[in-house]
This record gives sequence, structure tokens and C-alpha cells, in this order.
Amino acid sequence: MTALSGAAAGAAINRSAASMRAVVCREPGRLELVERPRPATDGALVPVDIRAVGICGTDFHIFEGTHPFLDYPRVMGHELSGVVAAGTPGRLAPGTQVVINPYLACGSCVACRKGKPNCCVRLKVLGVHIDGGMCERILLPEENLYPADHLSFRDAAMVEFQAIGAHAVRRSELRPGDRVLVVGAGPIGVGTGIYARLAGGDVTLADVSPARLAYVRERLGFAETILAGPAALAEMERATGGDLYDVVFDATGVARAMQGSFAYVASGGTLVLVGVLKADITFSDSEFHRREMTIRATRNATRQDFETVMAAMAQGLVAMDALNTHTGTLDALPESMPAWLRSETPPLKAIVTI
Repeated sequence: MTALSGAAAGAAINRSAASMRAVVCREPGRLELVERPRPATDGALVPVDIRAVGICGTDFHIFEGTHPFLDYPRVMGHELSGVVAAGTPGRLAPGTQVVINPYLACGSCVACRKGKPNCCVRLKVLGVHIDGGMCERILLPEENLYPADHLSFRDAAMVEFQAIGAHAVRRSELRPGDRVLVVGAGPIGVGTGIYARLAGGDVTLADVSPARLAYVRERLGFAETILAGPAALAEMERATGGDLYDVVFDATGVARAMQGSFAYVASGGTLVLVGVLKADITFSDSEFHRREMTIRATRNATRQDFETVMAAMAQGLVAMDALNTHTGTLDALPESMPAWLRSETPPLKAIVTI
């Protein structure tokens, strides 16, 4: 495998048809553009030429060395779109544009037997447990490919993170007219807010960043926002006449925030923990019982959620241009990712084209 240095090297390399470019995270803080063998299908898996990759918070955590379940080196990338390549087995014709479901389930464990492959006991996620899509070609099971000829490659690469939000909303059993609070206005929180609003919820977003809250108000139409902090609970009580929120989604993945979100749930309400972390969280058992509160976990997404998102996008119900705040290329990613992390205005969603 040959290591390259930046965009100029990527443009200059004389590659054979048997090789491809990929970005590898060798170790925390070190990305390399490399040339590696182009995978050839064995007849069981479908070759897909990657066209766009969304950069997720998970990718930033991998780069920073804070992801708890990862071995280096790793090719990151799980928010993916592409086109089915020639020599494809199965029903998908070469040239079909696809959204990629990056959750590779075993199909036989207790969760899979219940129709919940998103929480498969032996789940492998592209770009985390195994190499992902920050490369030119990848081999995948046909069942993980969803035709998306009606979407641009850019938009198709933004389906997966929204599907996580759509899945969380489906898990919540939200009803039209419910007061909804989403804590954390990052990509997953914003996606959750979008699908809670489409489900008929009266949605408020809370975040520690005034700039992010201003952005979601001005560009994404979330009129109700609250600055997270010591005064947040009092403001929520004023906004709801003391009732608080029927459904609260915590999309922070931060223990202190997740524990704080219990206080925002109305009596008889539901708390959905969307963010995940490797730590324990605690709550008041007596207050939990007094409110007869429901707590739900949510993990990843299923095909149903991907289809919900693709349908909403096809109907023009999602402001895709506002979600995509940054763009880049595969060749430039070793320089772009550190710059995005250092920026005073980090990406809501960055899209890398290939």
C-alpha cells in the first residue's frame, strides 16, 4: 500500500484499474491518502463505486482517538452513496444509484429474528468495526443497498444520519400535538427534530451553542430554541406553563446532559436516549416513578427509517442545502478534517465527494 501526501499527490498518482484511493486513519490525529487494491466481487457481494461520504461525529471521534470501540488503522465512512458497478450479481443493474445502509447484521441472532437488525448482537458498522466507505469502491450485501435514482449523490449521502433521527421518533411513539424537546442541535439532534416535526410534534431545540441555535432558527425553521445551561429548566417551565415536554430526545451523548434531560419530561411523558456513551448515567428513582416516565433507547436505523427519510426528501420536506454546511474531496480530506475540527463554526454536515 502506497501512502500519498495530500491533494496534489492524489491528483498526480498514476493508478492502474486494479487500484483505488482510500483515506486511512492510521492512528489518532493521522489521516493518510493511500492507494490500495480495488476489491473484486466474489459473486456474493455487490461492488459499489462510492460517490459521496457524509462526515459524522463518529468520524471526528475516531480521528481524535476518543471512540471507545475501534482498532486502528481504519478506513472511516458510514454515511454513503454510490453507484452499482459492472459485474454485479443479483437484481440491481449496473449504474443504479444507491443509498447504503452501513449496518451489517448477522440475520440469525435474537434481535435479527425479531426484525431488529439495527441492534443485531453481532452487528458490524462500516467505518467503525470494519473498513468503511472513504474509498472509491466497496463490496456490500445486496440487502444493504437501497435504490435512490431520484436523489443526488450528495443528498443520498445524508440519508443515514437522518434515518437515525427518524428511527428515534418512531421509537418514541410521538403523537401529533405532543410538546417535543430535542436536547443537542448537532446533526443527529437536528435530524430528530426534523422528523419529530414531520410527525406532528411541536418541537423545541436546546443546545449550548448560541450560534448553532441561530442557524437552526434561520435556516431550518425551528422557531423555538432554548440555550442549555443553568437557566434552561426555568425557561422550559415558562414556555410550557409548567407542564414540560411530552417527549424529550437527548441527542448529546454527554452523561451530564443525559442525566439533566430527565428533569425536562412531563408527568406521563417519555425520554428517548438517542446519544450513546461508554459510561453509567443515574437518575432519581422516586421522581421517575412520580412522573410514571417512560425511557426508551434507540440504536441505528432500519430500512423502514431509511425509506421514511428518502420519501420526505423526495417530497421536498427537508432543507438539504441548509443541512450541508461544508464540502470537500477525498484527496483533500487529510487536510480538511483537522481544519473542520479547529473551526469556530464546525460542520453541521460535511460531504466529501469521490
